[in-house]
Amino acid sequence: MWFRALSDWWLDLRERLLSSPRFQRWAARFPLTRGVAERRASALFDLCAGFVYSQVLAAAVELRMMEVLALRPRTPVELAPILGLSVESTRLLLEATRALGLTERRGGDRFGLGIHGASYIGNPAVADMVTHHALFYRDLASPVALLRERKKDTHLSRFWSYTRAPGAGDIAAYSTLMARSVELFAEDVLEAYRIERHRVLLDVGGGEAAFLEQVGRRAAGLELWLYDLPEVAERARQRLEASGLGARSRVFPGDVLDTALPRGADVVSLVRVLHDHDDESALHILESARAALEPGGRLLVAEPMAGTKGAERMGAAYFGFYLLAMGQGRPRTATEITSLLHRAGFSTVERRRTRRPLLGQLLVATVR
Repeated sequence: MWFRALSDWWLDLRERLLSSPRFQRWAARFPLTRGVAERRASALFDLCAGFVYSQVLAAAVELRMMEVLALRPRTPVELAPILGLSVESTRLLLEATRALGLTERRGGDRFGLGIHGASYIGNPAVADMVTHHALFYRDLASPVALLRERKKDTHLSRFWSYTRAPGAGDIAAYSTLMARSVELFAEDVLEAYRIERHRVLLDVGGGEAAFLEQVGRRAAGLELWLYDLPEVAERARQRLEASGLGARSRVFPGDVLDTALPRGADVVSLVRVLHDHDDESALHILESARAALEPGGRLLVAEPMAGTKGAERMGAAYFGFYLLAMGQGRPRTATEITSLLHRAGFSTVERRRTRRPLLGQLLVATVR
């Protein structure tokens, strides 16, 4: 208790100091605190300007500017006709993206890719997410209204409507976005867990089979099963056939919230599935997975998790509001998911370290 009281006293003191204009002026002048004050002021401004930064990126993505500069550095005069902009607007965009690390200045008034721009070229899924965020930003036009009314009819909810109403929504857009965004994360999951030790993998909510395709390349002897809503499952079947995995795969159409999962797999995966569901539905999915597994079977839960060190903003701020606009689900910590796993009947739960926790973490649950 004394430690909590001391902590509260210190936090109250810090709050009073930092909110005092007099202290702020002093900290900005004093040599030992000047650097800290400048960094804090810059971070606060970034919070105010974050939407503008995202729109600079959106403009560069829509104009495919990074792809053009990846071929060779260019001057604003050379780049302007390619982008369909005036030279003045092109220079404005180049300077803005340079400040954000997407481009950098080279010799002779030329601009090439910056650190973030090069990373962008190496990850095509980013372009899909940037384009997709246009819907999200419309829902965030009035964030307070979104919080107060918790609207069910939003741009994001209509985009993801197929998950609640089969036959609705743009299945191709939904499936393509999910497939591209999961491919990079799949590498991390398969590095953290030796999937080749198993006989049959059932991927629940597996979409277009992007995860299963990665698994199939790594584990030649593994039988691949996928379970998802009917129209998505058909796209998965076609993808598996086209990738040469059709002979060792089976696709099961169905709704995990309404029907039992097929039995016979010794490992089940839920890749970025649970956070799209509220607690009651998430628990039902976990119970269905438990019922489908025999003793010794494993369940892999892989998704971004709240409270991940170094990615706190991703879990609480980004996914918190994204799922609010989507109209269902919520970000959970690894501890919260572990609690749901125990309630569903799994005896042990182990957290496996992934190479890029920002993309997601992995929990391995075992049936005894």
